[in-house]
Amino acid sequence: MEIPVIDLSPYLEFSAKFRVDCDPISIEGEVYPQLERLSSEVSQILKETGALLVKDPRCSTIDNDRFLDMMETYFEKSPEFKRLQERPNLRYQVGVMPEGIEVPRSLVDEEMKQRIRRIPKEFQPTIPVGPDPKWRYMWRVGPRPLNTRFQELNSEPVVPEGFPEWIENMDSWGSKMISAIEAVAEMAAIGFGLPKDAFTSLMKMGPHLLAPTGSDLERYGHVGTVFSGYHYDLNFLTIHCRSRFPGLSIWLRNGKKVEVKVPVGCLLIQAGKEMEWLTGGECLAGMHEVVVTNRTIDAIELAQKQNQSLWRVSSTLFAHIASDAVLKPLGHFADSPLADKYPPIYAGEYVKLELAVIKPQRGEKTVII
Repeated sequence: MEIPVIDLSPYLEFSAKFRVDCDPISIEGEVYPQLERLSSEVSQILKETGALLVKDPRCSTIDNDRFLDMMETYFEKSPEFKRLQERPNLRYQVGVMPEGIEVPRSLVDEEMKQRIRRIPKEFQPTIPVGPDPKWRYMWRVGPRPLNTRFQELNSEPVVPEGFPEWIENMDSWGSKMISAIEAVAEMAAIGFGLPKDAFTSLMKMGPHLLAPTGSDLERYGHVGTVFSGYHYDLNFLTIHCRSRFPGLSIWLRNGKKVEVKVPVGCLLIQAGKEMEWLTGGECLAGMHEVVVTNRTIDAIELAQKQNQSLWRVSSTLFAHIASDAVLKPLGHFADSPLADKYPPIYAGEYVKLELAVIKPQRGEKTVII
């Protein structure tokens, strides 16, 4: 199955003008049914696949290449250099997270293990043998609240020495991908029958993280190596641009496994658990994994011939609901038969509970409101 590509240009052209407090969408009385259809398509694709490919003219291939080049240079540095940016006391939510820290849920979550056993063998994920052998860099994007119950999720960024372009590149690329997320969030809200800002209003001051991963293919480039074990993302929406090495697979709502091929110039958006919470299970968090495949090996061989970097970098950005906002099914989703599975909880508390599973810490207390 090919995931449809949505061009955001028509929506961006009219988004600042149309009203969504009326039905249908209109600008000064002129109806734009194509925007309604486009928004409906976005919500339907997210519901059926948990993933969406988009084209956003604000996110260019040149920008992505500049970002990937810088992150390849960083990840190629020695482990000793990179660990200078490590902040374990802040749950690795800023700075670098070394390989071997993040534990796939498929290793520790009994419910997920049972879920995997129910998947037909031809679609089952590759089971990892331990923590993910990938590095990740966490960089905050956008403003943070001055007062919050969850300060560790809203900490100041860490800048590595020797990268004078770091702040500009991280902020620029991160803000552009957040803009794409916001457009999709507005379209999804309209498609789900909610106000245009139902999701984006909750994203304001959120602990959004530009979190590129770095996987050493020279060391771990063997078919079957699991860089990111079968899991869902805990945040609202996740966005990536095209990686220089394939390996990402997703699971559709019908249980089928699909290897993702991101076309040049496109962005991949995936639904996270916060989206599932806000829609009362209407839009499920997408399951996915990153594993070295035969296609990855082909890309490695080509990179070697061209004397290119053998670090697989993913330009991942996690868009979050604000830490002090309350996660609960919105609007008509509150009447969903599954709404009871999603009780009100601070988004920051939910994130802490999830992090305690994949990066265990002691002494945590649940606060459900």
